Amino acid sequence: MEIFISKSESETVKRGKEFAQQLHAGSLVALYGDLGAGKTQFVKGICEAFEVKEVVNSPTFTIVNEYHGTLPVFHIDLYRMKNVDEILNIGFDEYLESGGVCLVEWAEKLDGILPEKRFDVRMSVIDNSTRGISIAFMNGNS
Repeated sequence: MEIFISKSESETVKRGKEFAQQLHAGSLVALYGDLGAGKTQFVKGICEAFEVKEVVNSPTFTIVNEYHGTLPVFHIDLYRMKNVDEILNIGFDEYLESGGVCLVEWAEKLDGILPEKRFDVRMSVIDNSTRGISIAFMNGNS
């Protein structure tokens, strides 16, 4: 497990960009953290690494933002989803099998159906400008 302290939004973006070097087609990143913890800033960094040109923002109301860069990036926000059936109905499985990188905010709503092989990124608010970021690779053997 890797643990980082970010002292600004730009540091969180930078850490996301660095982390993206570990990702490839088919990668799943489960993002956990309260509102304002920096999940979307981290995603912006990942998208920067994949040379995404679109504006990256939280898809809270659209549920999924698809970005086009060196790999397709699917940014999925489950905040408004009420249950697993709703999540499956948006085509979650198809996104996982699409050959892109899937970034899932509020991944705890997928409890029990998340693939075992994934990255778990947990973000916490330490104070107004400081965030804790922990990253673990889950491979089903833990």
